[in-house]
Amino acid sequence: MSVAPVTGRRRSALARVRALLPSRADWDSVRRSPRRDLVAGVTVAIVALPLALGFGVSSGLGAAAGLVTAIVAGAVAAVFGGSNLQVSGPTGAMTVVLVPIVHAYGAGGVLTVGLTAGLLLMLLALARAGRYMRYVPAPVVEGFTLGIAGVIALQQIPAALGVPTPEGEKVVVVAARAVAAFVAHPNWPAIALAVGVAVVMLVGARWRPAVPFSLLAVAAATIVAEVTSLPAARIGALPATLPAPSLGFLHLADLGTLLPSAVAVAALAALESLLSATVADAMSVSERHDPDRELFGQGLANVVTPLFGGVPATAAIARTAVNVRSGARSRLAAFTHAIVLAVIVLAAAPLVARVPLAALAGVLLATAIRMIEVGSVRALARAGRGDALVLALTAVATLALDLVTAVIVGLVVAGALALRAVARAARVQEVPLDMGDHREEERALLAEHIVAYRLDGPLLFAAAHRFLLELTEVADVRVVILRMSRVSAIDGTGALVLRDAIERLEQRGITVLVSGVRPGHERALDALGVIDRLREDGRVFATTPAAIAHARDRLHRAGLLSGADEGGSGA
Repeated sequence: MSVAPVTGRRRSALARVRALLPSRADWDSVRRSPRRDLVAGVTVAIVALPLALGFGVSSGLGAAAGLVTAIVAGAVAAVFGGSNLQVSGPTGAMTVVLVPIVHAYGAGGVLTVGLTAGLLLMLLALARAGRYMRYVPAPVVEGFTLGIAGVIALQQIPAALGVPTPEGEKVVVVAARAVAAFVAHPNWPAIALAVGVAVVMLVGARWRPAVPFSLLAVAAATIVAEVTSLPAARIGALPATLPAPSLGFLHLADLGTLLPSAVAVAALAALESLLSATVADAMSVSERHDPDRELFGQGLANVVTPLFGGVPATAAIARTAVNVRSGARSRLAAFTHAIVLAVIVLAAAPLVARVPLAALAGVLLATAIRMIEVGSVRALARAGRGDALVLALTAVATLALDLVTAVIVGLVVAGALALRAVARAARVQEVPLDMGDHREEERALLAEHIVAYRLDGPLLFAAAHRFLLELTEVADVRVVILRMSRVSAIDGTGALVLRDAIERLEQRGITVLVSGVRPGHERALDALGVIDRLREDGRVFATTPAAIAHARDRLHRAGLLSGADEGGSGA
């Protein structure tokens, strides 16, 4: 092996890594409007505080883990991510994956899963896999979001009812047991706090979207609980400082068992982060995210955050939307949000510890409701039975199974429906031949012995079988002309079926001519030897008129035409 190719590959690899790191353009954007970014960062921090606490509690590792995640992951992703407007931290979708891990392996399992998932995300970034996330169909995304909203809401039932969280892995079962426990020992103050916080958030968001009603509602619920001494469980003590990074809880012995969970976390982080970045781009005027850098930034955040006792993180659509609406222009806003949360931990940890769990349950219930875009769900349900089916199956699978399985189910069903549509779009159509100025006898002979078929659309494996059946039903002809100029795509199965159809026609004594093969399709056809023999026999033509002229000549030499043919025909 020569030195030059090796050196070239090394330079290419270094260039790829360098493209994933912060650049001077990032810091130039920070200088554009720092005041607006600082204000936006403070606003997002106020909104993110109760969410971080709530998601930390829901994950099973406690409110402190949620705060640590919002601080560490928020800062790391702000610096290394691929979007200037993205805000990262704990999310409801991620807690759904983490709950069974916490129950089975504790904090060490979460650390192991987070580190592994972060490394997988960084590998995806190096492989430039970010661009492929755009192919996830909208019904899968909406069904996934709808299912996650249902899971988050069900997870809050025990805290909202003021009962201890029952044992169980399925959220539906746990919620049902919590309702049974509440019926046996009602706790109405807890319900009042949860419902009150949720109502204030939902009504306030419609009335004054810019006001952080989540924080106001949680503060009011905490004051009410303290003044009236309501029997409601509290968050509990929080650390006054960020914990030191540690690998002491790493479960290397369980890495093989935890690997599927890490893959699920990585897939979820990639999906949610890139969707959130796309939403941020749509809400802004000129911002466009780099999907590979976003994967790298989220991967690095998930490698670092578990070392401080946090949970795996991803970009948060709700907090990102608040950031954009608050006037953010650069990644300084997201970084400021992390710093403000750190200051709150240092200065107000005792106050935050008094927040009732029921109040946080109300925050997450309202968040779950606001996650559902009723207009989008209704539009997709009306768009067609296929989209409605994919949306419903993805949502039900998210509730009944797990998030990654739900996405796979949605993608498989959506892919099957898309292939069905492709198969229906592809067709074989007999087209009339323009014979020019010929005698009626010759016209009759040509009409009887020559037939041209135009292949329209993609000749892929989904449409290949129907194509074979239609083409091999040709009868009472001597020459078949296959017009390929309108074939939009062809794969290996389509090429094999075409070869099979040609061989079947030739076995019946029918001469096959091919015209208009596109340059991009020759590779698939040549690789399988579909038209090599035809080309050697002079039966492949650039245009249909040339194929018709050749067919006339064959018929004339075979004695089926009595005179020379003249005139042209259209392609």
